Amino acid sequence: MVAAARDQVSARVEGEFVILNLADEVYYGLDGVGARVWELISEPRAVSEVAAAIAAEYEVDPETAERDLLALLEELAGRKLVAVHDPSAP
Repeated sequence: MVAAARDQVSARVEGEFVILNLADEVYYGLDGVGARVWELISEPRAVSEVAAAIAAEYEVDPETAERDLLALLEELAGRKLVAVHDPSAP
């Protein structure tokens, strides 16, 4: 499961999301597909669900959608903008 981190605030501005990381007070921006991913993870979702939505909405093959999504989520996690949770963990 992945979701936007709690220590951030974000807003849609002219088709993109502007995100302020409250921990380091740095602004980030996501547009296009990244903005759609951010919208999808505003509430916790399975990564596979987000990848399937992106593949369907942007007419890209599922493997490419998942690979690109994982790369984006890794970058966002590195900046502490997303929280990743394994639902099978205690």
